[in-house]
Amino acid sequence: MTASREAAADFTRAEHGRPALSPPVEREVQHFRDFQFAGYRRADGLFDVEGRMTDRKPYAFPNEWRGIVPVDDPLHDMRIRLTLDEHFLIHDVEVVTTASPYEICGAITPSFAALKGHHISKGWTRLLSEKFGGHHGCVHHVEMLRAMATVAFQTLYGWKERQKREAGLSQADGPPAEAPAPGKKPGFIDSCHALASDGEIVKSHWPEFYRERE
Repeated sequence: MTASREAAADFTRAEHGRPALSPPVEREVQHFRDFQFAGYRRADGLFDVEGRMTDRKPYAFPNEWRGIVPVDDPLHDMRIRLTLDEHFLIHDVEVVTTASPYEICGAITPSFAALKGHHISKGWTRLLSEKFGGHHGCVHHVEMLRAMATVAFQTLYGWKERQKREAGLSQADGPPAEAPAPGKKPGFIDSCHALASDGEIVKSHWPEFYRERE
C-alpha cells in the first residue's frame, strides 16, 4: 500500500478540529473503494457532472482475464459524465469502463445513452432500476448514477445561489432555495434530520412550513 493511499484512507484523522472516527484496534487493510464526484459549469452554459469509482487491493492477485492484477491497480475503474442544463435535463451521457474483472463488462456502457432526454428529479432511483436493473446494466455504474443526482443538485443549486449573491439578492449559502409552487412544501423539507419540518432550520428559513414538535 502506498503512503498516499494509506493517508487517504485514514478516517480517524481529525481536520480543523472536526469530529473523526475513533482509533481502531490493530488491523490490516484488505480493500479500498474510492468515489470521486465533481460538477462543472461549461463555457456553453451547460453543466457536466462527473464521477469515478475504483476498487483496489493492497496486494497482487490472479484474475482469469487479466492475469495478475498488481498491487494498487484498479480491479474496477468506472467513469461517467452527465451533461445537464439548468433544468436538470440530461443532454448527453458518457460512460466508460476503464478497468474490470471481465472483458465483457464494458459492452454494456452504450446502454446508458438511454438517459438522454430524462430529467434528474424525483423518481431518479426508480428510473435507474427500470432501465438498468439486473442484467440490463452495470451495478457499479448504477450505484454511481444514484449518487450523482445529489452532486447535480449541489452543483446547480450552488451555481444559482452564487448568481443571486453576486446580484445582491442573497447573502449566504444555505439549503436549496429553489422556489416551489406557491403554498407547496419544498421537496427537501423532511428529507433529512437537519431539514425536519419541526426543526430550527425550517423554522428560520421556511416558517410557513414549520410544524411544532408533538
